[in-house]
Amino acid sequence: MEALIPVINKLQDVFNTVGADIIQLPQIVVVGTQSSGKSSVLESLVGRDVLPRGTGIVTRRPLIFQLVHVDPEDRRKTNEENEFKKNGRFYRGIDGEEWGKFLHTKNKIYTNFEEIRQEIEAETERISGMNKGISDEPIHLKVFSPNVVNLTLVDLPGITKVPVGDQPKDIEIQIRELIVKYISNPNSIILAVTAANTDMATSEALKVAREVDPDGRRTLAVVTKLDLMDAGTDAMDILMGRVIPVKLGIIGVVNRSQLDINQKKSVADAIRDEYAFLQKKYPSLANRSGTKYLARTLNRLLMHHIRDCLPELKTRINVLAAQYQSLLNSYGEPVENQSATLLQLITKFAAEYCHTIEGTAKYIETAELCGGARICYIFHETFGRTLESVDPLGGLTTIDVLTAIRNATGPRPALFVPEVSFELLVKRQVKRLEEPSLRCVELVHEEMQRIIQHCSNYSTQELLRFPKLHDAIVEVVTSLLRKRLPVTNDMVHNLVAIELAYINTKHPDFADACGLMNHNIEEQRRNRMRDLPSAVPRDKAAAAGAQSASSSDQTDSSGTGNWRGMLKRGEDGMAGDRTVPQTPLLNSPQKGHAVNLLDVPVPVSRKLSAREQRDCEVIERLIKSYFLIVRKNIQDSVPKAVMHFLVNHVKDCLQSELVGQLYKSVLLDDLLTESEDMAQRRNEAADMLKALQKASQVIAEIRETHLW
Repeated sequence: MEALIPVINKLQDVFNTVGADIIQLPQIVVVGTQSSGKSSVLESLVGRDVLPRGTGIVTRRPLIFQLVHVDPEDRRKTNEENEFKKNGRFYRGIDGEEWGKFLHTKNKIYTNFEEIRQEIEAETERISGMNKGISDEPIHLKVFSPNVVNLTLVDLPGITKVPVGDQPKDIEIQIRELIVKYISNPNSIILAVTAANTDMATSEALKVAREVDPDGRRTLAVVTKLDLMDAGTDAMDILMGRVIPVKLGIIGVVNRSQLDINQKKSVADAIRDEYAFLQKKYPSLANRSGTKYLARTLNRLLMHHIRDCLPELKTRINVLAAQYQSLLNSYGEPVENQSATLLQLITKFAAEYCHTIEGTAKYIETAELCGGARICYIFHETFGRTLESVDPLGGLTTIDVLTAIRNATGPRPALFVPEVSFELLVKRQVKRLEEPSLRCVELVHEEMQRIIQHCSNYSTQELLRFPKLHDAIVEVVTSLLRKRLPVTNDMVHNLVAIELAYINTKHPDFADACGLMNHNIEEQRRNRMRDLPSAVPRDKAAAAGAQSASSSDQTDSSGTGNWRGMLKRGEDGMAGDRTVPQTPLLNSPQKGHAVNLLDVPVPVSRKLSAREQRDCEVIERLIKSYFLIVRKNIQDSVPKAVMHFLVNHVKDCLQSELVGQLYKSVLLDDLLTESEDMAQRRNEAADMLKALQKASQVIAEIRETHLW
């Protein structure tokens, strides 16, 4: 199980090559306040002076340490692994016992740890600047040594409260957010560092650790500076967990003082002095304290943590590999044969466009109706309901009907309802069906336009690689639809014109309606005769009724259409009622003036006679009956015309239209020019997929060697 940590280091190397942190690998995150001894603890684990020193905030970027244990007999093999190529020649790695490598310096190897410290300072200033600001971009350092245990450590800026010098005013918030970002990783172990000469109950490190790890399953406490406690006091209660219990334990260590650092006291000497101090001051806890015990404990915790995390890591890596494979497929392969690629994309778009109309597309829209389904909805729901909402007699008043009847009779009173009036009025109503029919064409045309975008977004994502080709295809299809729109509109207009051209009163449905209507009228006449008093003979009643109707007609004719009747009725009124004040008429015949017929007032409304009511009722029923016949025809023929002249024509001609307009040698280079960032995204996706596949192989090797 000891080999699990190198496996994680190998996984870390794999993902470092692509600069991604999409996989949260197990690691130990060191958290503490400024001057709590974090750097001293890390240097004790490394065994060398490697971290920058100074006052105030020194660690201003996350520093990821990968400690790799190297046996002396394995150095030759390690050197072979560290071979690198420069100027066409291969160079062998170092032969020293300890060395380091930075990710940002590629294959450069550092054997002088003072140079490593200087490189950390220079790299920190390069990103974070000179003004004590911080950055969340990490520095990766791998240290190979026979004196270390396999560990992955993350050193973070120390928690601070008050900005100093030219530090940002929100430096406390920035540092806290950076710390929470790393310790929120559920695969991390939190190493909370607190100085022994401070109150453990006020430990900022333990406080922030509890926020993300309330159960304490990932938190290990380290108490530093045991030798700096006040005289007469010790840290026994703290180390025993009596003050604040920590599940993974509390380990005490002794750091090098600033004087020791200035006098170049080695870490090895400091560890020996630490052991002597613990034996003298804390003999009962000496074997459970100190730097060496801390290193072994961290190694053990990390191994067990890695073992617990590997199943989830394996699943996560496999899922990401599948996602990046799909993403890479959507980007497509680099174009080698331009002609074949162009023809393939054109053919695929045309096929997907037709499939969307037919309802057989690969990508089915679930949020709304699309393609052929929406066209069907337009035909049978939108258009159908609109036609059904058109009132057969809408906009037609009884006076309009009566006026049309009278205008059709000419100067002679009619004995029967003139057929011309029926044709005049029914054509006027049928004409109202043209507007919703043309609107139906417009809606279908709009949906055919929407299908273009649907195919571009879902069905043929390869087009996104070539924006100019995409724009050209959209233009060709739009132009084809635009050319078919007036043709379809003309056909729909002709359908209505055909209905207006010949009013077929011999239509079977219309004849049946007329027969039924005549029967109803005759039935109503018999009912009126039946309701007459029994003392009146039927023949006399009929004659009287006919005479009354004739008299009524003459009276109505005199009253509304005959100016003599109006004048006579006016004179009778004046003679009959002398008490009504009279207004002198300027054009009165009694005063010798001529009568202007156009000045005779015509009543706007009046009560219709029985015959007028009957005539109007007959015409209205005939109009309604014939209108319903025509509406049924239009409701059936307009969708057929739209399908033939617009939808089916575009489906049949789309492929040939695209090929004829775009498949030209002079356009190949321009149309198949990729977007600027497409090649970069393809390369990034390919690198990430390669890294994920390599990581999957590493985990598979673990299973084969029974390490997991």
